[in-house]
Amino acid sequence: MSAKRINEIKSGLKKENLDGFIVTHLDHVRYLCGYTGSNGLLVIGNGKTQFLTDFRYADQAKNQVKGATVNVMSKGDLIGALKEFPQLNRKNLRYGYSESNLSVAGGKRLQAALPDALLVPGDAMIAELGWVKEKLEIDLIAKACKIGDTALERVLQLVAPGVTERELQAELEYQMAMLGSERPSFETIIASGYRSAMPHGMASNKKIQAGDFVTFDFGATVNGYVSDMTRTIVVGKATAKQKKIYGIVLRSQMAGVKTVKAGVVCRKVDEACRKIITRAGYGKEFGHGTGHGIGFPYNPIHTGPHVSPISEEKLQVNNVITVEPGIYISGWGGVRIEDDVVVTRNGCKVLTHFPKNLLEV
Repeated sequence: MSAKRINEIKSGLKKENLDGFIVTHLDHVRYLCGYTGSNGLLVIGNGKTQFLTDFRYADQAKNQVKGATVNVMSKGDLIGALKEFPQLNRKNLRYGYSESNLSVAGGKRLQAALPDALLVPGDAMIAELGWVKEKLEIDLIAKACKIGDTALERVLQLVAPGVTERELQAELEYQMAMLGSERPSFETIIASGYRSAMPHGMASNKKIQAGDFVTFDFGATVNGYVSDMTRTIVVGKATAKQKKIYGIVLRSQMAGVKTVKAGVVCRKVDEACRKIITRAGYGKEFGHGTGHGIGFPYNPIHTGPHVSPISEEKLQVNNVITVEPGIYISGWGGVRIEDDVVVTRNGCKVLTHFPKNLLEV
């Protein structure tokens, strides 16, 4: 797997007339060669690929790194250590790098380490790295989704007036860990009552009250691959307005899932969701995109393709994306429903299986 991914970058080198690509982002490093430590750098050349780390990770790198020669450096500054490789410092070499994942200071250090090289911004070259998933990757995401399904089922047994959002967060993350999750895939969102109108309302000390909407947006991680699911429930009996808003979002979300298919332009999925919410009179209360790619690499949650009103990207077989429309009414509350789906030739396969009907707990 690692050799195939590195070879894809090597093919890009020839197209872009580059002598090498310097990989500094740790998610990219892990995706390309398997290394999971916190200090590593990869130099992919037309010939050999070099991996750099420091003494702390010597054994780990030798066990994990595939498709590259492991170099254990005496210092932790791996960018600075590039000057110790004569073959990398010949004059007039052209190196690509990801400018979005390197600070201005990091860029200056990189140029200082390779003073005779021309550094070429290369975000475009790796823009879609990992968007199309292999079977093993999809299986890992599916496992993370199953962990999320089971964990939420357990945690809902604890939802009651007087329990705080943070208590539910702690229990949810504990249950995911006990089920095999390496870590939460992002900071868990639990927002109740008026706070459920906050799309990214991180868990607070607010106590759950009878009649509250409670939104759970969370994910598990399995071997670096993540899930991302949202469900909204009601504490006690739902009011007529709550049922109405929930029903609109559910219809919207199901329409989006139904639209997903290989070859479809991403904005069409967004349009399918947004049209239903807008026609119901709540278009202004749906202020974010409908979804995004998930999995690995980059920020493992928000990668491509991007499901938004302006996205011209086309869905491909084995993209894994979220479909997550919502309505957020300030001062009252909100609803979001989110599934993870694998794009297929004729539609999609839903990986998150927790029920989507309105639950009154």
